[in-house]
Amino acid sequence: MLKIILVDDHEVVRLGLKSLLDNHPKFQVVAEASNADEAVSKTIEYKPDVVVMDIRLPGKSGIEATREIVDNLPETKVIILTSYADDELLFDAIRAGASGYILKQIGSVELVQTLEKIGQGQSILDPELVQKVFQRVRQDSRKAESDSFTLLTERELGILRLVAEGKKNKEIAGEIFLSEKTVRNYVSSILDKLNLSTRAEAAGFAVKHHIEEYIDKD
Repeated sequence: MLKIILVDDHEVVRLGLKSLLDNHPKFQVVAEASNADEAVSKTIEYKPDVVVMDIRLPGKSGIEATREIVDNLPETKVIILTSYADDELLFDAIRAGASGYILKQIGSVELVQTLEKIGQGQSILDPELVQKVFQRVRQDSRKAESDSFTLLTERELGILRLVAEGKKNKEIAGEIFLSEKTVRNYVSSILDKLNLSTRAEAAGFAVKHHIEEYIDKD
């Protein structure tokens, strides 16, 4: 039996959900809440398996309630059930520890199946939102790669790229028309800025963060 708490400030919504879930022998709605504080206190009291949480609540948001619930009862799964397909709310919910983010337009059969999966420990996203997650992950990855090189000057970036190609200081000096000593100083500066110890680490760092793409892009 999956113990569930319903959190929504609209009584009609809670009644509809409770009526739906009460028809399934695998579910038991043990409590309801209309605001975030009530949701947290009842979750701590009843220790449900799943909390079905609305985002827009009076006072504190469902995101804040989710964070408190997950912090206090990490075994309890929170699924966001909302009308809002908002990118920032989606990622705020994920960061808060929600195990699912589903739009209220979902059908009753799909909702039941989703709750069953959440109860089994799976994480669920509405199909309409999956692509948004992938896009954000790619954007964050690209930003992280770019940020990795922000401490370096244009000259240092160029030298780091040559280090990544396996070239020695003497070879680099000849290619960019600097003295070997100057190149050595640049390499030391690069290691210091990136908090690395060896040329091999610097080369690995450059390859890992795709320095070729970063330099070509700029």
